[in-house]
Amino acid sequence: QVQLVESGGGQVQPGGSLRLSCAASGRTSSIYRVGWFRQAPGKEREFVGRFTWTTTNTYYGDSVKGRFTISRDNTKNTVFLQMNSLKPEDTAVYYCAASEPATDYKYWGQGTQVTVSS
Repeated sequence: QVQLVESGGGQVQPGGSLRLSCAASGRTSSIYRVGWFRQAPGKEREFVGRFTWTTTNTYYGDSVKGRFTISRDNTKNTVFLQMNSLKPEDTAVYYCAASEPATDYKYWGQGTQVTVSS
């Protein structure tokens, strides 16, 4: 089992920045990828980006490409989502999730609210 805990959400003005954290614990050696997703009220869950645990490769959704960056602190098993140039449409609950090799994302955090508003 893998446990994920997100933190770092809050309210920020348009154009501002926030950094979300996703702390992994438990069987972290089984993690293949960590993904970030978001869900706004009344909308479907949207893929934000992902980080491959062993290769450190990243991939981003079109709506955040060039503004968001995913990285990892190896010593703390924590994955970060750095969000810059935030827009009101980035407002959502952000979730991190982890997958094992050849599986879908099966471990999910509790989510953290991000609100972009003036």
